[in-house]
Amino acid sequence: MDLHDESPQSPSVEAKKDLYDDAQPTAAEVISVQSSTSDYRLYKRRFVGIVVLNIVSGMTWPWFGPISNNMVAEFGITLDEVNWLGNVMACIYLPVSLVVPEVIRRYGIRRCCDIGAAALLISAWIRFAGTPHSLSSGGAYALLFVGQFFAAIAQPIFQVIGPKYSETWFDLKGRTTATMVLSIANPIGGALGQLLSPIVGDTRQSVLVLGIMSSVAAPFVFLISAAPPTPPTYSASKKAPGLVSLLRVMLNKGRPTDPPMSLRERFDFTIVFFVFGVLSSAVNVFGILTGEILQPVGYSSDTAGFMGATLILSGILAAIVTAPLFDRVFTSHLAITAKVLVPVLAVAWLCFVWSGQTILGPLYALCAVVGVTSVTMLPVALELACEITRNADGSSALLWFACNGFAIIFILGSRNS
Repeated sequence: MDLHDESPQSPSVEAKKDLYDDAQPTAAEVISVQSSTSDYRLYKRRFVGIVVLNIVSGMTWPWFGPISNNMVAEFGITLDEVNWLGNVMACIYLPVSLVVPEVIRRYGIRRCCDIGAAALLISAWIRFAGTPHSLSSGGAYALLFVGQFFAAIAQPIFQVIGPKYSETWFDLKGRTTATMVLSIANPIGGALGQLLSPIVGDTRQSVLVLGIMSSVAAPFVFLISAAPPTPPTYSASKKAPGLVSLLRVMLNKGRPTDPPMSLRERFDFTIVFFVFGVLSSAVNVFGILTGEILQPVGYSSDTAGFMGATLILSGILAAIVTAPLFDRVFTSHLAITAKVLVPVLAVAWLCFVWSGQTILGPLYALCAVVGVTSVTMLPVALELACEITRNADGSSALLWFACNGFAIIFILGSRNS
């Protein structure tokens, strides 16, 4: 049970008006009432738009991983420069992820998503502007790099907003599943990116395809609403506390208006912060460096893409099965799940060290184990952080900040090893 939902009082009409945009669903869209009064409702129209945008924004980071060696040959750039097309996204992601909770607090979910959709569209066509053969290697790379810069603004918006979006639109029986859908949308994009980038043509055609998909996805932002006319829970009716509030509480300098945390809860969140950062960044970095890891030992760019996609897609299937169970059966066992899966994941990553150039079967099996354990823990960790901090957008921002911070360290360490 979310502690924010323990209040017996209903939000005032004036307070609710401040949270909603002008879009009002019809009465037919109301599907249930979840309260001792009639003040809390669920609506069918909830998150199609944000899922599509999250998927497409997730394609950009690992897009150049499977075709990294082809990029070197066709654009005349180095592998380090190709790596920085992914690394720049992690670098820009860090400050943007910390700004997202404040934008949500001040302007709401819809305006925050508008910024992300605009950045996604701009990034697509700046990248494509770098593909003509008439450009020099330096000029083409500069445009690709700037395009990735704008993509790095879009991606954290649609990732960080996930737990807050599910809190805003879903009740306690569906929140973990909603967070799962939103959190795995980005890995789905990553899997599709790794599958599509090596098979849609040469590298220049690949960039064009990514631009077209981004252009098709951008208008889906018009399907996103700031909040439902009537909130699903008491916590959803409250204004987002923001990241600054969480940082004050973590430093034991919280104000009376800040959601409280005990010393044990602050310690627990610190553990979740580091574990989430290390494990989720390892999956992301594997997607970025698949070509450089696997091609030197004899595997093709297509095989590298298929292995990365196997990792993500197997995890997605596992998350789809397990998230409803966490909502309805294992609601109080989120931490136990992490204690069981983390050691399994650690062993799977270690097995990659000794696998070497072996037959494909065991490598695909390892990718599946890593995917199942990693992606299953994504919504678990995000929801666990929400419960510990009572601050959905602030905790999500810090966890994704950790993920991308460690990703930079891992990428640079892999290239220097």
